[in-house]
Amino acid sequence: MKRFFQPIQKEGSSFKKPTLSPPSTNNHAQNPEASGDDNNNKEPSKFVTWNANSFLLRVKNNWPEFTKFVETLDPDVIAIQEVRMPAAGAKGTPKNQGELKDDTSSSREEKQTLQILMRAISSPPFKSYDVWWSLSDSKYAGTALFVKKCFPPKKVSFSLDRTASKHEPDGRVILAEFESFRILNTYSPNNGWKEEENAFQRRRKWDKRIMEFVIEISDKPLIWCGDLNVSHEEIDVSHPEFFSSAKLNGYIPPNKEDCGQPGFTLSERKRFGAILKEGMLADAYRFLQKEKDMERGFSWSGNPVGKYRGKRMRIDYFIVSEKLKDKIVACEMHGQGIELQGFYGSDHCPVSLELSQASPDSEQS
Repeated sequence: MKRFFQPIQKEGSSFKKPTLSPPSTNNHAQNPEASGDDNNNKEPSKFVTWNANSFLLRVKNNWPEFTKFVETLDPDVIAIQEVRMPAAGAKGTPKNQGELKDDTSSSREEKQTLQILMRAISSPPFKSYDVWWSLSDSKYAGTALFVKKCFPPKKVSFSLDRTASKHEPDGRVILAEFESFRILNTYSPNNGWKEEENAFQRRRKWDKRIMEFVIEISDKPLIWCGDLNVSHEEIDVSHPEFFSSAKLNGYIPPNKEDCGQPGFTLSERKRFGAILKEGMLADAYRFLQKEKDMERGFSWSGNPVGKYRGKRMRIDYFIVSEKLKDKIVACEMHGQGIELQGFYGSDHCPVSLELSQASPDSEQS
């Protein structure tokens, strides 16, 4: 296989290792890229969310294609789920979920892997972004948020409690606050197939906390994006009957509303609808697209081989406050077809959102 990256350079070379710590939002005034006149009084308006299904694997195997996508779309914010990189910290010690693993006990392979990742995000177009990480203790889950340096957020938190120092288990949350809105990047836990402590109950607790969160932060418009692991309506799956009757090893939950494919059970869909209603939130894609699109209307696609071939779901979203609904210019899914064109190696494709620059206040008469 042809290697895309240059070999790891030895000590004494000109390569300078990038810092791994989250960027400080207090130093942007001294950063020429962060204070350009073109961006004065502006805020992010173009966003991308993508479950990379291992960000590291995408860097190793699909980076040229994804880089071209980012260069073409030129988003202000990129939200990533399923980073699958362990947090910093030696074995048996507390982990730093805001930093990629880079301790002295790391294996040579892990260090080289980290170097590859850091080179990739330190090169154009990604060097124009600051990045925040929220990671799991192991190679599981995790999220990242890339924000153009010219749009420094006022505050970044890593929990639904809005506590910067506290990270959600498995690094499932990054919340960035700007002057006129907040953006929430989440990798919502999968509902699972069975009524167990780590399946149905975990998802119910998560949905309850999300409900409380969206009501609590209603003082400022919200953009909520990520892999939300739920398809709200029948229009959001390619084969409703297949997904509603799906089983694992013949197991049937005692509650009929918990039956079916995780992400498409009636229980999950009802809770998601309640969150949108109580939080006064709108589904940006469905606001623009009223009809079912069998070719480009789904963000997750099953393996091209096996019973899930051609079976697709829309589980990656941009959810916006009703106050922002009329500012939606576009919301698109960038993958299509059974062969996963535009998925860049993942089983999810990127989803983008564009808002108009005009503020709601400026539009009032």
